[in-house]
Amino acid sequence: MIAFEHVGKRYGGRFEALAHLNFRVARGEMVFLTGHSGAGKSSLLRLIMRLEKPSRGRVVVAGHDIAQLHASQVPFYRRQIGVVFQDHQLLFDRSIFHNVSLPLEIQGVEPREAARRVRAALDKVGLLHREKALPIELSGGEQQRVGIARAVVNKPALLLADEPTGNLDPQLSADIMALFEDFNRIGTTVMIASHDLALIARLRHRILRLSDGRLVADEGAV
Repeated sequence: MIAFEHVGKRYGGRFEALAHLNFRVARGEMVFLTGHSGAGKSSLLRLIMRLEKPSRGRVVVAGHDIAQLHASQVPFYRRQIGVVFQDHQLLFDRSIFHNVSLPLEIQGVEPREAARRVRAALDKVGLLHREKALPIELSGGEQQRVGIARAVVNKPALLLADEPTGNLDPQLSADIMALFEDFNRIGTTVMIASHDLALIARLRHRILRLSDGRLVADEGAV
């Protein structure tokens, strides 16, 4: 599903955020990405999302060198990826329903079909009963669940999350990770950047450890 082949990323011609990365993630695998602040986790995810291009090497997703995608192909490529952020990035003047439906509105999905998909996604994260609420009315954990629903409403093949439990207490963090495991069980490839070492160790999935932009450990690789 994902292959990094001798990948490096340099900013401003001097700062090397990533160096000599080589790894593969199989379709349907769940992988944690960890390391100290500034280790390169977010840079790595940005390469997969095609928000950045590597300075050297290749990032291959679903068989395609994504740096070679034409600009007109990038929006379609990104629609195949669900992304969950630490800060939720919800629109606070829109209801929960309309926050989750936003990706479908952008694509021009027929309203009745969009409503069906939105309610299915909200049901998956346990928030169907709050579809009319505004984000400000929800707890931090519930807001994160809305972010997850929005990320999966398109049924993406790949789900990425950047520190999705960073602002949550341990129990809520475990609940959010359980949701990611649920999506992984139905075949979604999941990659989560997290610094919560105790939590990810308990979940017993593969762990990629970065340090100063380099892959220093690949634990649990098949």
